Amino acid sequence: MRSDLKLNSVPTITSIQEMILRSARNYGEKIALEDLKETPIPRLTHGALLRSVLKFGTALRRLGLKEGSHIAVLGENRVQWGLSYLTCLSFNYVVCPVDKGLPINEILNILHESGAVAVIYSDSFEPILEERRSSMKRLKYYINMDLPGKKGKTLSMVEMIERSAGCDPEDLPVIDPDAMAEIIFTSGSLGRAKGVMLSQKNLAANLMAMTAMVEITSKDRFLSVLPLHHSYECTCGMLCPLYVGASAHYARSLKTVVEDLQASHATILLAVPLLYDKMFKRIYKSIQEKKLVAVLMGPLIKATDLMEFVGWKGSKRAVFKEIHEKFGGHIRLFIAGGAAQDPMVARGLREFGFTFIQGYGLTETSPILALNRPDAFKDDAAGMPLPGVTLRIHDPNHEGVGEIWAKGPNVMMGYYRNPEATRETFEDGWFKTGDLGFRDEDGFLHIAGRKKNVIISKRGENVYPEELEDLLKRSPYILECMVYGEEDQKHGEVIAAQILPDAEAFIELSETKNIPITNELMKEVVAKEIASVNRQVSPHKQIVRYSLREQEFERTTTQKVKRYLVKKG
Repeated sequence: MRSDLKLNSVPTITSIQEMILRSARNYGEKIALEDLKETPIPRLTHGALLRSVLKFGTALRRLGLKEGSHIAVLGENRVQWGLSYLTCLSFNYVVCPVDKGLPINEILNILHESGAVAVIYSDSFEPILEERRSSMKRLKYYINMDLPGKKGKTLSMVEMIERSAGCDPEDLPVIDPDAMAEIIFTSGSLGRAKGVMLSQKNLAANLMAMTAMVEITSKDRFLSVLPLHHSYECTCGMLCPLYVGASAHYARSLKTVVEDLQASHATILLAVPLLYDKMFKRIYKSIQEKKLVAVLMGPLIKATDLMEFVGWKGSKRAVFKEIHEKFGGHIRLFIAGGAAQDPMVARGLREFGFTFIQGYGLTETSPILALNRPDAFKDDAAGMPLPGVTLRIHDPNHEGVGEIWAKGPNVMMGYYRNPEATRETFEDGWFKTGDLGFRDEDGFLHIAGRKKNVIISKRGENVYPEELEDLLKRSPYILECMVYGEEDQKHGEVIAAQILPDAEAFIELSETKNIPITNELMKEVVAKEIASVNRQVSPHKQIVRYSLREQEFERTTTQKVKRYLVKKG
């Protein structure tokens, strides 16, 4: 950490329970959570959130759920998801967030592997759970978020809260910050399920460290678009605003992000790089369609760069007001996580006056390990280590690239009921991330790629697919891509790519040049784009083979390509 960079002063908390009590006390009537579509509990202030937690927790107690019981939460982003999660942590239950986008088999397996005795879920999962009750013998309590009242053996979350007398905050259980508080499954496959065990201390440490580096205030409004079961959205997009007295507003869907930014007057958006890529391409395309604006854009960017340099900090926002208004007009911070952001996109958004930063972390680290700051950033870096986090580059090669190892109060306790996987992941107290990277002369962490994705060239040099994919995705003709190593009888492993062409770009090309869209045309255009990328990289990194895809890649809920499912060759 650079010595001239000061950390923000932040409140000390040891648990999420303490955070909820503190925020209710200090920000009682301020909005805390809000759904942008109608739901049974569409909004809660910080004070009402605590009252609802006390009522729901008391109702769970009355069912006979003892402290330490495991409770699963399954559903789309909404106030009730957050309320369920916070109730579990406040009443000393172990919360088990479940990815709603998983296949039914994997959802059922996680419910089984987590040891959950109760599940709180949205109505869309009622048929699935009802049909399989007889096989889920450990699950005793089914609590539906949407039912207005009890129906058969299914309990109503709304009714439980309405009928509960609640309790005084003094009657809440004493929390052991070091005890297991949450299990997040990073895989749900039968026989492969891995549950990350996090404590309230892990979560609290991460909240304090991230806000010490990046100032978030009670005036901020977060738009929540990523799935809450994922630690990035849960910790950074929900717990973080609640910690500082800000608010989280749940988008209706990924398709309505722009409208929801406007409706919520959001000041902060957390998203994955793919969303920012699409946003930037949309901005750039709309500029190119206005020829005069396109001609003036370069000089305007240079002029506002100069204005900002001499002290007029709001010049870009004023000059590019129309672009800012498209995103609600209140955005002060775009934050990217979940994968590395293309530096060109980050710079492009900043040129229009948006403050853009990115961070790096894993579910196992609660999740943030490194973070850029608005006043100290590098667009090609993951950031500086958080306060309290120590990073080490293990066994670096001649380029200084090695596996990133981490220590800190936010590092997980281990994998649930999986001592073997836990042993493999830790060495001498260091958590092995499985990511490759290096530290530069200023202390910034740079990510090269996943260790398991590395391609070894014939000359024995490492090639990182993510680097080539970033370059390919800059082409307007390439919607999605995946780079990988492919066996070759003469040359060993060669670099190959699967490309999904961008239909919109090819339609525009067809109409502009009055030529039909054929397979030959697509191959010709894509071949030129690959040749352009190859000219930008060393010979051992050049793409030798490629094929065109017709279907989009299957992705995780945080929009990462499921590489293991892609048929190669």
